[in-house]
Amino acid sequence: MAKVMIVGGHGKVALLATPLLVAAGHRVTSIIRHRDQAAEVADLGAEPLVADVETIDTEEFAGLLQGEETVIWSAGAGGGNPARTRAVDRDAAIRSMDAAQAAGIGHYVMVSYFGSRPDHGVPADSSFFPYAEAKAAADAHLRAGGLAWTILLPSRLTLEEPSGRIDPAPGAAGAVSRGNVAEVIATVVSRGPAGTARVDLAFNDGEVPILRAVEALRPGR
Repeated sequence: MAKVMIVGGHGKVALLATPLLVAAGHRVTSIIRHRDQAAEVADLGAEPLVADVETIDTEEFAGLLQGEETVIWSAGAGGGNPARTRAVDRDAAIRSMDAAQAAGIGHYVMVSYFGSRPDHGVPADSSFFPYAEAKAAADAHLRAGGLAWTILLPSRLTLEEPSGRIDPAPGAAGAVSRGNVAEVIATVVSRGPAGTARVDLAFNDGEVPILRAVEALRPGR
């Protein structure tokens, strides 16, 4: 089982993924921004760690990651402020990757979004444009680096009850429950880099059991 660090541990998906990871036997530490979030994270079985990833530098980040084996990036600025979106979803994410490399992290799992790519096609005057640009830059940096990475690309997130089933090869974006995303995260972590390194996984809700979908992945080079 792995020593897992969740960055953005108080997010909706992270809060759903944490008990799944703990139940699978992983030791989970969750980076949170505010001390008043600590009790909720601890109640789920994780060790809360208060840190502002928007402001810490790469060296500080690497210090936080020492001794960890897997990093899950599930943080985000939440939209609405382009400057903060760039600061968190691009710059802080990239610093976390560089820190993970310096700390010898064995597996880096990025929670991105369906359609994240340089040619995302989002109009420059759209309020979503800064986020699309930030995620494309962060994902490109991860792919170009030396980490064993897995990039998860869920479609529009819902609060529906998780079905435990996804469509891992969708032709177009649809919707997926946050609970199913959490289960994909936990399954990818348990499968480890040997089965999921250098793999993009885009998915909607669907009919394929999540374990089967993850086991079918073929690591890249």
